[in-house]
Amino acid sequence: MTQIDLKFLKHSRPHFPVLIQEVLDNLNLPSENSAESKIYLDCTFGAGGYSEHILANPNTQVIAIDRDATTQPTAVQLAQKYPEKFQFFLDTFSNYPQILDSLNTKVDGIIMDLGFSSMQITDTSRGFSFKNDAPLAMTMGLNNTTAYEFINKASESTIADVIYYYGEEHAAKRIAKKIIYKRQIEEIKTTTQLANIVRGVVGGKGKIDPATKTFQAIRIYINDELHELQSALKNAYTYLKPQGRLAVVSFHSLEDRIVKDFFNENGEVVKKFTNYKPNPATVQSKYKILTKKPILPDKEEIAINPPSSSAKLRVVELL
Repeated sequence: MTQIDLKFLKHSRPHFPVLIQEVLDNLNLPSENSAESKIYLDCTFGAGGYSEHILANPNTQVIAIDRDATTQPTAVQLAQKYPEKFQFFLDTFSNYPQILDSLNTKVDGIIMDLGFSSMQITDTSRGFSFKNDAPLAMTMGLNNTTAYEFINKASESTIADVIYYYGEEHAAKRIAKKIIYKRQIEEIKTTTQLANIVRGVVGGKGKIDPATKTFQAIRIYINDELHELQSALKNAYTYLKPQGRLAVVSFHSLEDRIVKDFFNENGEVVKKFTNYKPNPATVQSKYKILTKKPILPDKEEIAINPPSSSAKLRVVELL
């Protein structure tokens, strides 16, 4: 495979596909001279970076999913370029079993990039970033609620639990208490209002803004990100072909822990002990773990695309 020019990629796309070379190298793409054809599922289409590079191989097809309606114009362009090879579905990626069932197909590889896109961050109307004053939304698409509704209607204990468990923020109870106090005075409508409330509680200065963990927690909760991931991982076994690959790029410890634990539980022999059987009974592994340690971006990629610094790629192959 031709080495990807990361500098060109950075300036030619609205969103940088993290660890793109490493993802492609681990998908076991067919040889360009091969008569073999393979189908890949891109669960998080975004700006189409992974899909387009896979489709450049003449012996591939891609089924792509994204919950964000703003990705549709890019998908239309790719469908026009590869009319017989590409299909796009506007949906949450946990629903890929229904999509693949409707197409009556299994796939040779599944890609999940769990980060939110730079397009979502830079669109101030989405409310993902506190660097600009914006309405509290944080919705990726097809959501049941918004950050505004959560912050202004949820109970103090619920807000505290969300910030603690999804943001790993130790000041969660104090932040929740302050949010309740402030919203009794006036509704909390913007990212700036919320960020300032959190900063007033957490305080401190450093490279990372004190509001970061709270915003991460609310975004994860609003978009049900961890349950989406758990459901998608669980169903991969049913929809991968033999020797099919599952590649997951995560960006924070909660995601990576779920992926790592799932791969270890299903990718190695699990021993079960019972009171009736002194010898352990073994359960057959489903996957071969191809990345004993996660693959990380190199210095060049981090220099070109700093948000990639927290990315981790883990890959398994169906036995």
